[in-house]
Amino acid sequence: MEREPAAVRVAISGYYGFGNSGDEAVLEAMLSALEKEGQREGLRVEPVVLSADPDKTARRLGVEAAHRMRPKDLWNAIRSCDALVSGGGSLLQDVTGVGTIPYYLGVLKLAQLLGKPTFIYAQGVGPVLRKVFHPMIRHVLDRCELITVRDEGSLALLRAMGVTRDIMVVPDPVLGLPWFDEGKPDLPPERERTPVIGVAIRYWRNDRLDLERLAGGLSLLAERRKVRFRFLPMHPPGDEDASRFVIERLSPQAREQASIVAAGEAAFDMADRVAGCDVLIGMRLHALIYAATQRVPLAGISYDPKIDRFLARIGEAPVGSCDDLDAGRLAREAERLLDEGDAWREAKRETLERLRRESRLPAQHLVRHLRIKFG
Repeated sequence: MEREPAAVRVAISGYYGFGNSGDEAVLEAMLSALEKEGQREGLRVEPVVLSADPDKTARRLGVEAAHRMRPKDLWNAIRSCDALVSGGGSLLQDVTGVGTIPYYLGVLKLAQLLGKPTFIYAQGVGPVLRKVFHPMIRHVLDRCELITVRDEGSLALLRAMGVTRDIMVVPDPVLGLPWFDEGKPDLPPERERTPVIGVAIRYWRNDRLDLERLAGGLSLLAERRKVRFRFLPMHPPGDEDASRFVIERLSPQAREQASIVAAGEAAFDMADRVAGCDVLIGMRLHALIYAATQRVPLAGISYDPKIDRFLARIGEAPVGSCDDLDAGRLAREAERLLDEGDAWREAKRETLERLRRESRLPAQHLVRHLRIKFG
């Protein structure tokens, strides 16, 4: 009789259950990769997702989930599992709040104290503005079985903190989602349709000067070209508010061509909206990643090093930053991408295919570790 594959319960820690399309896509990509690599290695990976909305996560993905902020639920989930995976996304950073790093390190440390092997999965590390966190990060990560990060900047930061474990640089997990295999959908001939400019933004500056300059650039583009603007809120309701803020400041001509699309239940819903665009202007990292996987020419606006790092990996640079965004330059870049879309796609083809292949590496290495230990 054929032997049943060994089952390994794996707790997965990250920014899940908050309705952020990018982070939910990361989770789906990780689950898909772990399942496939487990099948190849004769191991059945049984995930337990630590989520802010475990009922929704369990219903949507068909997995077991536990509340990430209820101590008893968190304790029981980790204790019942064989290993813990932390990632992906930007978890070890203190820009969004002083409690972010202690939480994610605390989850990792709890697993380590319970004798569970721990893994860092394609994380983007930093910025870490408070040096008090450096020895804490070093202490916990040096006790992990495997560390993979999604860019060279994260590697350099961990080394500067004194982390000595081997660290592998890999692409963001979303670049490997099977959903993207079909590529950019067929579109009607250009003469039959108005080009669509996708816009994925968020609030960042308190004075909103970045969004006012963005509105100026979009208005200028609408003067020069017949286009439609499709605003893509990756993390509602905040991104919806930011989109309305920009739309209210567009010229009348541009405002008539602007709309906000619904986020949808699944991470793929927003990716599908991105796929139907001719150009994507984005602040949100995973909106830019969606665009890249769908061969949609993109212009990134930087508010965080993770934007610059991703763009560099595909041979691009930001069109501007939240502190230095020029409306004229933004309009010119959008025009260039509209005119040179086919050339852009051809130039990026090889790089994006390589990144998609390499995005499977964290799951491959992680599952091999689990098979050796539990198989």
